[in-house]
Amino acid sequence: MAVRAAVLPAVGSPLEITGIDLPDPGPGQVRVRLAAAGVCHSDLSLSDGTMRVPVPAVLGHEGAGTVVAVGEGVTHVSPGDGVVLNWAPSCGACHACSLGEVWLCANALSGAADVYARTAEGTDLHPGLNVAAFAEETVVSAGCVLPVPDGVPLTDAALLGCAVLTGYGAVHHSARVRHGETVAVFGVGGVGLAALQAARIAGASRIIAVDVSPAKEELARAAGATDYLVASDTTAREVRGLTGKQGVDVAVECAGRAVTIRTAWDSTRRGGRTTVVGIGGKDQQVTFNALEIFHWGRTLTGCVYGNSDPARDLPVLAEHVRAGRLDLGALVTERISLDGIPAAFENMLAGKGGRALVVF
Repeated sequence: MAVRAAVLPAVGSPLEITGIDLPDPGPGQVRVRLAAAGVCHSDLSLSDGTMRVPVPAVLGHEGAGTVVAVGEGVTHVSPGDGVVLNWAPSCGACHACSLGEVWLCANALSGAADVYARTAEGTDLHPGLNVAAFAEETVVSAGCVLPVPDGVPLTDAALLGCAVLTGYGAVHHSARVRHGETVAVFGVGGVGLAALQAARIAGASRIIAVDVSPAKEELARAAGATDYLVASDTTAREVRGLTGKQGVDVAVECAGRAVTIRTAWDSTRRGGRTTVVGIGGKDQQVTFNALEIFHWGRTLTGCVYGNSDPARDLPVLAEHVRAGRLDLGALVTERISLDGIPAAFENMLAGKGGRALVVF
């Protein structure tokens, strides 16, 4: 069956909106009709080669939709069910999974090498980060779908698949923000906006948002920021000035740039914690001297997918949504069609907005 999709023909090439031939689900597979998909900066990182996946591919890893059909052996969802796509399903058998660190599963992205569809000309297509959400419909492994929690609209549920799990998890699972602590979030995109809301939910006493764009202040304050700084050479000093010259307890870096990571580190107090969520390239080198590592006693940690377990965390996030503590709509800066994805990529390159949501 032919459906429309956004195809990345080669690394560095523009996306092409075209028809693809999508097969029926095989054993252990699920076919999903997309309701919505978020346009994430990680998709841009895939298209420019910062993160490598087999190409040609259909990108998009943050989505939700309705089950159309299931293959043999699939029992946890049925046709008509609403589902959230999980781009990083855990295998349950590798070393990381045995430790309960499912976000580090060694086999989570093995499906990205599969051929899941073909172009109209018969060229094999790969499913980006497993789920190929930039399409009207997709076929995924059964492990890549989780039931939409009660009380969460299907289009909003798309954001749970990456931005919210990552931003919320960075604050609650990686940085472990405690009530009354001070927090700075660097980068006010979709993940940064989710991190700001998560810091508010955690009871942070001061939440400082930092971004290169002055235009994002309203978005940041609506998400929970008590203060907003436009990034500059003096950002770390300004953060310390807002926190009694101490620095924040926790910094969450969502940009993936060496200068931002270094600034986030410099903005924390002695003994503070910096969690790096942003995905940077190999050319982004961050340096520290041995004396400052000893003297400041700070902690710098990486954070993959918010250190989250989607099966465990989706019900928790849904409860925050139902209680009004988590506003998924506040992460969306524009709603677009499938044809609008290339322009959304351009906006991300220009540093605009929080999250474009593709509505099918």
